[in-house]
Amino acid sequence: MRAIINLLKLAWLQLIRHRVRSLLTIFGVASGMFLFTAVETLQRSLGKATEETAADTTLVVYRQNRFCPSASRLPEHYADEIRRIDGVREVVPVQIVVNNCGASLDVITYRGVPDGLLKKFAPEIEIISGSEAEWSRRDDGALLGEMFAQRRGLKPGDRFDAAGITVTVSGVIRSPFAQDNNVAYVKLPFLQQASRGGLGVVTQFNVRVNTSSDLDPVASKIDELFRSAPEPTDTRPEKAFFAETAAQLIELIGFTRWLGVGAVIAVAGLVANALLLVVRGRVKENAVLRTLGFPGRAIGLLVLSEGGLLGLAGGIVGVGLAVIFLRWQSFTMGNEGQTLSIQPDAGVVVVGVGSALVLGIFASLWPAFQAMSQPIVKNLRS
Repeated sequence: MRAIINLLKLAWLQLIRHRVRSLLTIFGVASGMFLFTAVETLQRSLGKATEETAADTTLVVYRQNRFCPSASRLPEHYADEIRRIDGVREVVPVQIVVNNCGASLDVITYRGVPDGLLKKFAPEIEIISGSEAEWSRRDDGALLGEMFAQRRGLKPGDRFDAAGITVTVSGVIRSPFAQDNNVAYVKLPFLQQASRGGLGVVTQFNVRVNTSSDLDPVASKIDELFRSAPEPTDTRPEKAFFAETAAQLIELIGFTRWLGVGAVIAVAGLVANALLLVVRGRVKENAVLRTLGFPGRAIGLLVLSEGGLLGLAGGIVGVGLAVIFLRWQSFTMGNEGQTLSIQPDAGVVVVGVGSALVLGIFASLWPAFQAMSQPIVKNLRS
């Protein structure tokens, strides 16, 4: 253990001897890991929004063959008929209005829910400023998700206008689910009138079932019930609904994986190039170390340690800057009324820093082999 610590100390001393070269390499690695972290955050955010789990018990009832919220119009009285289906625990009619139905950044989404059913629609939300009482008192009151309010610089008491709808901020909410943190909750009748959608007409129904095993049977019963109605329905689990309606967004994010691959290749090439220069510049030093009794594997491990330290330092800087930037900007991507919050978590940090360390060591393998295989006598004469 002591030998490893001494080796790392020597590797660190070798790096700080050439500060400019080491700093340039670290900043280059940081740039690549910044991009890698952004891509990894996108992929993980998408996975959370689309991967179904055993804890999922929510169905979304939408108008058949409709995608954008403005095109989905269902009679509000459907809720009474859905409640009578076996396995249904709760039904909440929801009106959704967005400022842009296509794939774009910073989508503004209003969700109108009946007064008194907000906690049933989103039981996990927590009001961190303002009050629900103030929201109930005002017809135009809005509860903004934490990220929504942060991105727009809004606080309780402020007025806000978007998509032709003006509301008063009654409170700011926080939720473990990213979508709740990026929308504005308003009363259903107010949103129906403000959006000119008409009273008695909603965009969708959110249906909670007793267990996850009830999702498919209940979905089939709902669609069968309204198959011959003037407004037939298409019912899917909430995450499957997101995956289908936001297909354009998912395709766009899928392309970013190639950017992550490019960043990884660039980081590996940068570290390998830097260490090859180091090895060629330390021919005599390595020969002297070998003459003093350092085995070839110790020289190789020294180069590997330098590569690992460069990768680790660059990874910490790049990942740290990416996390700060993404949390500060609070980016939200949206498509057809579905929003995706791009927020890094602890898993992204661990993967990013760990990947940088592994890449640094991997990129050092060839330079380490060259350092080990250099002939002592020839190097001493060079």
